Amino acid sequence: MTLKEIAEKHECLTDWCILSMYRGSIAHGMYLPNSDPNSIDDKDIMAICVPPLEYYFGLKEFGSRSTKEIFQDEWDIVVYEVRKFISLLAKGNPNVLSMLWLDEEHYLHQDPPGQMIICNRELFVGKHVFYPFIGYAKDQLKRMTHQSYQGYMGEKRKRLVDQFGYDTKNAAHLIRLLRMAIEFLTNGQMKVNRQKAGDAQELLNIKTGQWSLEAVEREANKLFQDAEDAHEQSLLPEKLDWEKINELAVIVVDFTRGKYA
Repeated sequence: MTLKEIAEKHECLTDWCILSMYRGSIAHGMYLPNSDPNSIDDKDIMAICVPPLEYYFGLKEFGSRSTKEIFQDEWDIVVYEVRKFISLLAKGNPNVLSMLWLDEEHYLHQDPPGQMIICNRELFVGKHVFYPFIGYAKDQLKRMTHQSYQGYMGEKRKRLVDQFGYDTKNAAHLIRLLRMAIEFLTNGQMKVNRQKAGDAQELLNIKTGQWSLEAVEREANKLFQDAEDAHEQSLLPEKLDWEKINELAVIVVDFTRGKYA
């Protein structure tokens, strides 16, 4: 199915949607199409929605804990209710925070409230991002070296684990996350597209098993220390302005509800 056909079956991707964009390998400039024998990539999408009023004042709940996942063919779509999205931004969630620094062509749909969040991305810049980024990186390191199949793995990915003795996709995520953390702590900017950051080919080499496990671990150990140093030396704000973040959430929901139309 095409993305348009999938969207037509889900109001959260059409009428309720204020922002949708590519995430994952496409956003990182590292997507390998299914025709490539080394491909283990889905087409990943993130969308943000504002459901009808009864989801805010009644008993209805959007998805599971304000999150809905849609899997169809090669499409892997996650949809967040807008307050959940803003909450994850404020917590420095790497997968969510990076959505505010995409290349323009990777945004699929932007309503004014969605643009408002992107224009206020500086509200979510702070030293606190060190902890979630490092936490995610350590999780990738653990998965990478676990040497067992995980439930999310397809047959191609299992074969890569068999061939190389570790999960090469997790390894690429590990190195990318650490580099992005260091960059962000240094200047408050997220370099999502790794083609533009200059290391996309190197990360693809890791992803396709061209680095040994020892080389990945050596690079990761160096980057963990570099990230510690970047955190100590960072000039980013120590704390976020939660009042302004809360105000943004109120305005976005109210705007979408038509109060400021």
